[in-house]
Amino acid sequence: MAQITASLGLAIAAGVMPLAAQTSLSIYSDGRVVVRRTLPQPLQKGRNILTLRLEGLDGATLFSPDTAVAVASAVVRPPTAQDAALTAAAGQTLSFVRPNAAGGADTVRATVVRSDPPQYRLSDGRYLLSLPGEPLFPPELVRTVPEAAVALDATQARPRTELAYVADGAARWEAVYQILLAGARCQVSGAATITPQLLRADSAEVQLVAGSINRVRAASRPGQLRLRGVSLAIAEEGNVAPSEESVGETHVYQLPGKVSLEPGTPVTTALFSRSTAAYTQEFIVPGALPWRGFLGQSPGDENRVPVQVWYTLKRGRGTPFGDRPLPGGTVQLYQADSAGRLQLVGEATSAHTAPGRDLRVQSGDAFDITAERVQTDYTQEQLAPPKRGMAPRQRITASYKVTISNAKPAAVTVDVREARFGVWRVTESSVGPEKLSATEVRFRIPVPANGDATLTYTVQAES
Repeated sequence: MAQITASLGLAIAAGVMPLAAQTSLSIYSDGRVVVRRTLPQPLQKGRNILTLRLEGLDGATLFSPDTAVAVASAVVRPPTAQDAALTAAAGQTLSFVRPNAAGGADTVRATVVRSDPPQYRLSDGRYLLSLPGEPLFPPELVRTVPEAAVALDATQARPRTELAYVADGAARWEAVYQILLAGARCQVSGAATITPQLLRADSAEVQLVAGSINRVRAASRPGQLRLRGVSLAIAEEGNVAPSEESVGETHVYQLPGKVSLEPGTPVTTALFSRSTAAYTQEFIVPGALPWRGFLGQSPGDENRVPVQVWYTLKRGRGTPFGDRPLPGGTVQLYQADSAGRLQLVGEATSAHTAPGRDLRVQSGDAFDITAERVQTDYTQEQLAPPKRGMAPRQRITASYKVTISNAKPAAVTVDVREARFGVWRVTESSVGPEKLSATEVRFRIPVPANGDATLTYTVQAES
């Protein structure tokens, strides 16, 4: 598998001469990487023709961050494949290696007449209409790295060359948060794990970009760049959290120090220092009503329904934890057992959370709190159309009973929630409903320790 580097070269005189360059990378969670390269090569005013070695380059995304420089054209040639090399070798005599009956290999010399359809002339004048063996190519026919012939127009002379492009599928990163639950408060830490996939660079600046960025162009096929996995090594800066700033509708995290991308394992770096926050826990039984459409009749048997476990971390403004943005990622919740050992008690996916907004996640389903629901009544009424020419309506009335069992040694409160789009209402219930929004209500059910509680309610919906 080919090893790919993010090196650039500049065509000087008859050869391609590599130059030292500065690299800056912005890594997105979906695999895109904005690669910024600064070459010491000066540009003259007017047209400049360069030959660059840029791995992972998508020519359509190439541009110059320098406002005095514009990309006039770019022709990207990939590393040479066998078919292309054979086409270029037309008229030349090559050596071909093929296995022999003794288990070794023989070398055959043949002249490439054409590669498609295959025609090869042997030294005695006869022709082969298939490959004589595995071809051996001279170096001048093989391009080992991608090359881009780029024309740059400069409105004034520049002391250096600045270029940028998007490498798709080059690297990914994800945020993972660890929450240690203890009493009414918790300890929160967060880290970013970077998994490079394509680019290799020495001493690069690296930024992690969090946000919802649309993808319009199709991603490159993975097979187009045969690249090994790489790891990140942060150069002797100590355990320093990244700095963070808002850019547009994204948040950018600048990793401390310089970063080298080499084949190896991914690296995890802390996003912020450990923080303390208050939290609440909720037990929620999801509703029976469909969000849209016809409210149908349910079977008469009691159905086991999950009791969801939700945690809300309070993130008020003016607090160290509340004032920081949280990139979307994975939230892991831990709690100590009787011996003080931390156990993973929940895991959830979180969306991007702006400063001052609470972090709310569903960590799983309850073990010792169970619920069963049954539809106890169901009727349909035909209603006259509201106006002449309009379709008739139906009013559906459905009654439910929810039985909640608590095997815990302490009493709990469980929410039963119902949500539906359109015209609907609760006509009666054993526990008063609380309206959370225009579409959702909840019933708060206290359940005693090692005991049961029952909720009955009736809803009407029109369709």
